[in-house]
Amino acid sequence: MQQKPQGKRFHRNNMSSQNEFHQDLCDDGGLDCSQTRKERTGCGEYSQLDNSSNTSEITDIDTVLIFPLMETKLYKRRWLMLFIFSAYSMSNAFMWLQYSIIGNIFMRFYNIDSLAIDWLSMIFFLTYIPLILPVMWVLDNRGIRDVVVVGAAFNCIGAWIKTGTAHPDMFDMTLFGQFVCSIATVFILGIPSRLASLWFGQHEVSTACAVGVLGNQMGIAIGFLLPPILVPNVDDMDELAYYIRIMFYTSAGVATLIFILVVIVFQEKPELPPSQSQVQARSTPPEENSYMSSILRLLRNKSFMLLMVSYGLNVGCFYSISTLLNRMIIDQYPGEEVNAGRIGLTIVVAGMAGSLICGIWLDKTKTYKQTALAVYVLSLIGMVIYTFTLNLGYLWVVFVTAGTLGFFMTGYLPLGFEFAVELTYPESEGTSSGLLNCSAQIFGIIFTISQGKIIDRWGTFAGNIFLCIFLLIGSILTGLIKSDLRRQKANLQQAEVRTVSVKSHG
Repeated sequence: MQQKPQGKRFHRNNMSSQNEFHQDLCDDGGLDCSQTRKERTGCGEYSQLDNSSNTSEITDIDTVLIFPLMETKLYKRRWLMLFIFSAYSMSNAFMWLQYSIIGNIFMRFYNIDSLAIDWLSMIFFLTYIPLILPVMWVLDNRGIRDVVVVGAAFNCIGAWIKTGTAHPDMFDMTLFGQFVCSIATVFILGIPSRLASLWFGQHEVSTACAVGVLGNQMGIAIGFLLPPILVPNVDDMDELAYYIRIMFYTSAGVATLIFILVVIVFQEKPELPPSQSQVQARSTPPEENSYMSSILRLLRNKSFMLLMVSYGLNVGCFYSISTLLNRMIIDQYPGEEVNAGRIGLTIVVAGMAGSLICGIWLDKTKTYKQTALAVYVLSLIGMVIYTFTLNLGYLWVVFVTAGTLGFFMTGYLPLGFEFAVELTYPESEGTSSGLLNCSAQIFGIIFTISQGKIIDRWGTFAGNIFLCIFLLIGSILTGLIKSDLRRQKANLQQAEVRTVSVKSHG
């Protein structure tokens, strides 16, 4: 799929070039020229710009009109890049949950309390918070390949450290191995939207982002399913250590294979950009994409800040449910460790379907705010239903309600990424998604610790009500977001330029 370059080339922020370009559009009948100089304020809208104004008043979105149209191309290998990243993300997500879903078994094996088991999962949240800023800097300055290679290396090293910890006296070392794996997470969570923008066309980015998030969800699903099967709750400690060792060596082997694949195959970006918005991104001088100034602009973006908090509340609830699921199910249905894992699997598999459907829907409709608000409210409803049916004594009901909850709550993950990119374009996708994930990790720690304490003191029902309250707050915040689809406007403006340029040279 190629688009040949058309029309003239115009230098960014050159006022004479902009005037010349504007006059070309006027001569071709492409614009209403009743105003001599105008500033683009939205798709199809203009406002008067006083002649004394300088070029600094032209926004990044406005200047997309004065970029040259360049050749774009979609490469088939874009799907291979997406598959490799998804496999790498899947491996790391499995590491996150391989302890907590059989927490009662590891509590007995290492002779530790429930909070120590929770920290084997929460270490992933805690590590992310201080490391995300330097990793975002590396992503912006060294590129996506270096970030993915380094992350895959940490994932592999951490997995091999844990292979030597299948002994009751080795909890400290297994926590260290989990810490090393958690560093890899910092190199993963912000990648899907960046990878989608670098390799996929404007009508594929939301679906590609959803598939990238899908890899992480697949790893969570496997983390719910396999540990209860690989490590049965046997009384003999030597036999239990043998089963734990098998699980650790299996995950280390998979992580090693994926690391080799990343080093050999994974590429930075295609030779030609996949969309006109990427043409603009590649044409922007590096000094205009200053790392700290980009972060400051995002923190001053009110709509993005509302999204960051609401995203953190939703995903933080999901993290807490995933970490404490074993305790919730065992509390209501003693001896059902395997079914606890299957319920977690149901949550994530349903969420994978929700992610794909949301991605496809966004690519077709571009209704980011409406979809985000609808999915958020349905997540709240799903959580309320799950809360009031968990203690009915029927496991099949729990499977159904947990699946409904997962479809919307987990389906929200890629939706939040793509909504953020639309609200913050042309800022780096890695920066916006990194800040979203930082919010999620903070709320994940707060919710996991708080809900765990509430469950210990007042029971599972009270703990789930606690999460429902914050999902309600998140729904309200999502409704307050002002929808400003900046990337979509940029692509539409480029399409207008292309149409007028073809008319003038036809």
